[in-house]
Amino acid sequence: MKLSNPFQFIDNFTKLLVAVVILASILPAEGVFAEFMKVLTVVAVSVLFFLHGVKLPRAALLGGLTHWRLHLLIFGCTFVLFPLLAIVFRPVLIPLVSEPMYLGIVYLCVLPATVQSAISMVSIAKGNVAAAICSASGSTLLGVLFTPFMVGWLINDTNEVSGTLGMAGRIFVQLMLPFLVGHLLHPYAQKWLKQFGRVIPFVDRGSILLIVYTAFSAAIVQGLWSQVTWADLGALLLVCAVLLAIVLWLSLRLARMMGFDRADQITVMFCGSQKSLASGIPMAQILFSASAVGFMVLPLMLFHQMQLMVCSMLAQHWSRRADQAEATAAAQAPAK
Repeated sequence: MKLSNPFQFIDNFTKLLVAVVILASILPAEGVFAEFMKVLTVVAVSVLFFLHGVKLPRAALLGGLTHWRLHLLIFGCTFVLFPLLAIVFRPVLIPLVSEPMYLGIVYLCVLPATVQSAISMVSIAKGNVAAAICSASGSTLLGVLFTPFMVGWLINDTNEVSGTLGMAGRIFVQLMLPFLVGHLLHPYAQKWLKQFGRVIPFVDRGSILLIVYTAFSAAIVQGLWSQVTWADLGALLLVCAVLLAIVLWLSLRLARMMGFDRADQITVMFCGSQKSLASGIPMAQILFSASAVGFMVLPLMLFHQMQLMVCSMLAQHWSRRADQAEATAAAQAPAK
């Protein structure tokens, strides 16, 4: 059997991300232009989450709620297992990466799961797509609530609840409120979606590229690359690989221990192991200072591409296994 080429999963968007980081390294936004870019990113993020709300059907949020044990396990992997691993392995991680990079790893671990890619992987692997839609959508909503408090607890090292509430409030106004308004307009936007729905992915990716450029520009001005060596990047890649492998294995193991069938095991593994770049970068703009955003999102960017490549290959593996099982069952079935 011909093996898939892993490099085919390095898509055009990832190449654009790399190009934007290079552009920010060479021509960072400074002065008045940097202030303009900050305002522009706030607008772009609000529009992005408004469009996410518009395109999300109500059934996607309500359809799989009865499968509460599955969703509880997925949310546990996303918001409990990931942060727990970051805390437990801190004595090992700190010698490998710098303190700012470690905080970036912690931030990665408290983020919600992806939506589009998790659902796509579950679909390819022939898992429970309806449950994946519900879980991934719910994870995004919970992330808006949980992530700022976990950042305040694990990263900011402060007991000032008012500061954490302020971060949560800013996230609600800039992300959740546009999302809710868009979702309320969903029943009335079907005709518009059919005509212009294809532009949403461009707005989605364009907004992320804009935020990455702004974030890395501020980090470059503060001397990001003078503080990050090739050894740091190599160590960060190793940490991301080990973290992804542990969560993939544990999520699948837990799903089997809880007695879920094959389709639900696939859903738990893919929805519980991925972290959202689309939510993580806008939140970082709100939660952290301009000089710190670059450190915070660098682990997320590396993890994002790694999860895309690894989970794509795993999804194809599970799909082939399902096809083989169906073929075997068909061959063993008595002829009518």
